[in-house]
Formats: sequence, structure tokens, C-alpha cells
Amino acid sequence: MKLLKFTLVLSSMLILSNDLLAGGGWVHAKGRGYFKIGQWWVVADKHYTDTGETDPNVTMGTFNTSFYGEYGITDRLNGQIYFPFFSRSYHNEVVSGTTGEVNIPGRAINSIGDTDIGLKYGLVVGKPVVLSAHLWLGLPLGKSDFDPNDVNTVPLLTGDGEFNQIVGLTASTSKTVGSVNAFVSLGAEFNNRTNGFSDETRVNFELGAVIKEKLILVYKLRWLNSLQNGDSTVENGASIFSNNAEYVGYTYEVAYNITKNFGATFNYGAVYSAKLIFANPSYDVGVYFNL
Repeated sequence: MKLLKFTLVLSSMLILSNDLLAGGGWVHAKGRGYFKIGQWWVVADKHYTDTGETDPNVTMGTFNTSFYGEYGITDRLNGQIYFPFFSRSYHNEVVSGTTGEVNIPGRAINSIGDTDIGLKYGLVVGKPVVLSAHLWLGLPLGKSDFDPNDVNTVPLLTGDGEFNQIVGLTASTSKTVGSVNAFVSLGAEFNNRTNGFSDETRVNFELGAVIKEKLILVYKLRWLNSLQNGDSTVENGASIFSNNAEYVGYTYEVAYNITKNFGATFNYGAVYSAKLIFANPSYDVGVYFNL
């Protein structure tokens, strides 16, 4: 299941907690953690086709209100969860360009969304370059039922209906110069998908800085490649759940530690090139707590 939400999910977050970097290849110490309530959304009136060109579509939107958490079970093993406890998908009415009549009424659905639970283990810790391995399990809890042959219906989904497993490795390093702590991470993942969806490979890169232990600036880059080995017919670019979606995407993220334990984040996500996903940017705002 691809809960990458067009901004790329999921997942690899970067935070600062009492001089301890977690996210990337770092792991939280036992009893420490990071927890975030976030609001992510995308509203799109165009999408990328399977050739990488853009086509218009009826205006559609997806909104996820979610809980994200990382917690140190031991000094090397962390538990992780991404739970969109409220997910809303809608589309506007489809109006005939010649008669002005409404061909397809607008509608919306609400549910919980596809959920990810995972573990991260620190293979190399306490060194200039750290390395961790992670496993994510994607639980298909969102709504994914629709008839792809019904031309009178615009599919509305809050999940893709498949159980997937993501395994990966991430290496990270950081260097402090004055009041700036710069960091960089590089990782690779394999996403084993079910229910006819093609497997995927992913390469992730992050570059950022923590300024005076208050302001955090992050640039994230992800290359997602489909292995084209599935037989699912869910290949509609006007969605965030299409089979065989591919992209080179980026995210700009800004976070600010309001206090030692509380902070706020904002990010903007888009793509350099893509196939079979929305062509409009996504946004995310949230508040977090460092334990």
C-alpha cells in the first residue's frame, strides 16, 4: 500500500531532541521518542499520465489527519507508527462542456486511512556515520472499493486495498559548525506489494540543518521506481493510489522547537517528474512532542 501521499510519506522524519538526532539512520534511546499530529492534503485538477505528460481531471482532494510516532523500545530498537485516523476524499461535479449539464454529481467519502506500523534497528550507533535497518507493514484499513469499468463514477479512495512490506537501510551523518548542526541521510528501500500491485524500489536523500537548536530546515528527495510486475488495473493518475506510479519528488520542510519538548512543522511536496500521480503540490502542517 502506497501511503506515500504524493509528498512521499511517509515516513523518514527528522527531529532534534535534547541534542539527540533521530530519524534518518539515527535511533531514539530507550524511553525517548517523537510524536506528531499532522494534517496533510492535496487538491488536484491535473495528473501525470503513464507517459509522464499532464492531463486535466475533475478537481479532487484528499485530506489525512494523522498520528505519527517513534519510540525507543531499547537503545537500538524503535517502534514506529503512521495512523491517519481521519481520511477524506472528494471530487467536484463533472459538468458537460457542451450542454452545461451535470454528468456526474460531486461526492465525498470519510474513513480512517491505510496505516503503517514498523520497527527500526540501529546497526551502527554512536559513530560519525550511523546505519539503521527498518521494516514497515502497510495495513489496508482505508476504503478501496470501486468499479474501474464504471465510466459514470469518479473513484474515491482512502486506501489501495493491499498489504505491503517495506524493508530498507539508511545511513546518516552530521557535523556541527558553530550554532548549526548540519546532517545528511541516504537510504534505499524495497516495497513488496500484494493484490496485483507492482513491487517498488525507492532511493531517499535528506539534507538539512538545525539552527541554534530551534529552527530545523530539511530538503528531501525521493526516487520511486515501479518494477512493473503487477497485474492490477488500478492505473489512474488522478489518484494517490495508482499502480505503477513513479516519480522523482522533493519536499521542503520547516520545523521550529517552540519549547524543549513542543514544536510545529510545515512542509511542501512536489515532483520533478512523474507518472500516474496527481500533478499538484501537497502540504502538511503539524505539531510535535519530543519525549
